[in-house]
Amino acid sequence: MIELSNITFSYRDDGNGERPIFKEFDFRLRAGERVAVVGANGSGKTTLLRLIMGLERPHAGEIRIFGKQRKLASDFAEVRRRIGYVFQDADDQLFCPTVEEDIAFGPLNLGLSPKQARSRAREVLARIGLPDYGQRVTFNLSGGEKKLISLGTALAMRPELLILDEPTAGLDQFAEQRLESILNECGLPFLIVSHDPDFIDRTTERTVKLEAIYKLTQCRTGR
Repeated sequence: MIELSNITFSYRDDGNGERPIFKEFDFRLRAGERVAVVGANGSGKTTLLRLIMGLERPHAGEIRIFGKQRKLASDFAEVRRRIGYVFQDADDQLFCPTVEEDIAFGPLNLGLSPKQARSRAREVLARIGLPDYGQRVTFNLSGGEKKLISLGTALAMRPELLILDEPTAGLDQFAEQRLESILNECGLPFLIVSHDPDFIDRTTERTVKLEAIYKLTQCRTGR
């Protein structure tokens, strides 16, 4: 589903120099896989996700997603319709006045009518265990509730794959258990960046570790 080949990428620092993240980096996610990516802060975990979603562009190398090379903005527009991306900070993802409007936003952009989009939002809210939250003010929700709603906005797009950046960060036990249940029951492949080894063990089948600026090793296979 995802192939990154010979990727080189750097960020520019404040002194107009470059901070290298990847050099001749390869990564694969096969159809049906549930994979965790781990590593120290600054090793490139979130950058990997941003490259997949087209939010950053490599300086060299090739990105292929769903069997097609992705280079142009239009290429990644299709990727974003087919991959549900859950940001590390839910406040970066939720911006509408109410929960129902946040979840309905994506389906509306897919061409659904307002009635259809509201219906899908209610369906998703029931699926994530928050059926009565549609008219809640998003700003007033707890951190755990916002994280579940962020996942709901991704699921409302009916994606083929989920990508989640630190999904358990800041969650209480109840919210983490609910998130785990949703992921294990959704039937979708997914890629998770996380520092939570127990959550990784319970939800994913393979773990890869970013050990240095461009080295990736496989450290776990199977459940």
